Amino acid sequence: MVSRLVFWGGFGVAVRVWQLGLEMRPFFNRGSLWAYPVFAGVGASFGYWLQGVDDRQTAMLEDRKSAILEKRARRAARDADQVAADHA
Repeated sequence: MVSRLVFWGGFGVAVRVWQLGLEMRPFFNRGSLWAYPVFAGVGASFGYWLQGVDDRQTAMLEDRKSAILEKRARRAARDADQVAADHA
């Protein structure tokens, strides 16, 4: 999880550098250095939120997968019992 936060924090800094490049302004201006931690914080918070979304979706998919596998197992057992009853 920390690696994703670091990645998204770095992405926020890269967005700031891209913004300054598009505006053709210097990257390290004394008056605008405060923006780098802000962009990194916004990027990291987005990464934290995205990690939560990923965790919730993975948990939901695992629950659904286990429910489907249980349903298939019950159906296979029922079909096997029916075949055994038909042959008996």
